[in-house]
Amino acid sequence: MAIVPLDKMKNFIDISQAAEILLKKSEKEITFNVNLKTGKDKIIFCDAFLVYHNVVLGPAKGGIRISSDVSLEETRKLAEIMTYKNALAGLPFGGGKSGIKVNIENIDEFTRVALIKEFVHMIREELISGSYIPAPDLGSGPEDMAVIYGETHIPESVTGKPVRIGGLPGRKEATGRSVAKSTLLASEKILKKKISSCKVAIQGFGNVGRNTAIFLTEMGARIVAISDKYGGVFNNKGLDLKSLLNYAPTKYQSVAGFPEGENIKNEELLNLDVDILIPAAIGGVINESNAASVKAKIIIEGANDPITEKGDEILEKKGIEVLPDILCNSGGVIASYIEWRNAKSGNQTDKEEVYEMIDRKIEQCFNNILRIKKELKTSFRISATFLSLNELIEAMKERRWL
Repeated sequence: MAIVPLDKMKNFIDISQAAEILLKKSEKEITFNVNLKTGKDKIIFCDAFLVYHNVVLGPAKGGIRISSDVSLEETRKLAEIMTYKNALAGLPFGGGKSGIKVNIENIDEFTRVALIKEFVHMIREELISGSYIPAPDLGSGPEDMAVIYGETHIPESVTGKPVRIGGLPGRKEATGRSVAKSTLLASEKILKKKISSCKVAIQGFGNVGRNTAIFLTEMGARIVAISDKYGGVFNNKGLDLKSLLNYAPTKYQSVAGFPEGENIKNEELLNLDVDILIPAAIGGVINESNAASVKAKIIIEGANDPITEKGDEILEKKGIEVLPDILCNSGGVIASYIEWRNAKSGNQTDKEEVYEMIDRKIEQCFNNILRIKKELKTSFRISATFLSLNELIEAMKERRWL
């Protein structure tokens, strides 16, 4: 569910009618077409979306999602999540998101570049003015951001660029870093156990899941299961991550069939008896139909919105703690802020500095959420939303929006 509904949050914080109106609806929504001629009598027609949810704290910041499943409704929801994520982390950004509705895996590289250029053409004023600052998301990557930079010629107009052209060392791994740091804090401060004593399962082996697994292994965690959209693997003694990375070196090669473990279905991973479960793939994977079967003690939301509202209610009744996505996967936008700031100032930051800043931000936010949780005697999700809402409401008052 990602963000707690405002009606429910009224039990914990004073939300005026004006504030509710400003937060319930997007500030700006652009729906357009990205049409591209690719040959004689061959044209690609793509629906595209750009949503500004709330920009009281700064320009709209959020990635470009390229998928055949992208919709305005999903883009709207993801922009809202970015509003709260940026507010929680104390970043000078508002919430935004964009999407291109196309199966990018069926498009060759030449066509892909042309498609991104046409996307830039359609929202050029938004990018040139700095009103919307995109970044990689599902289906898009650093090379796509490089194409955008090549069209705008403004370094701070886009983040997540390759390092050689003004990108940030560690940006690609940043989301995995914050998920891993959140997991470490959860083991120590909630379970009261060393991470090495915890059994961890990760659903998803794309950029987020893969880097989360790498960082957690470095921290000493025992990862017993990993899955992707094709299948999964389980080993109760712990998976040899180095061997698994050699077996599935890219996101297009599955962990399914890895010989050093038992093959399991993707859905089975969610029901394993582990200490910590990390859904790090897509949204809505834990829902009304399977939440009752979840056995993990803690869930770390690596993906955006991986638990539905009904699923969240079931988990809460079971006493399963959930650390929300607006905390756990905020490493990406924290790193984007560093890249954006550096592009404006000319500063440079090395990878270790980036990781240190992410770790520091995540720990500060975690401790603040834990404090509010104890004061309000409520969930981590409500506590995180409380902190974000407070920042947004106070900022709206200061800007005389309220």
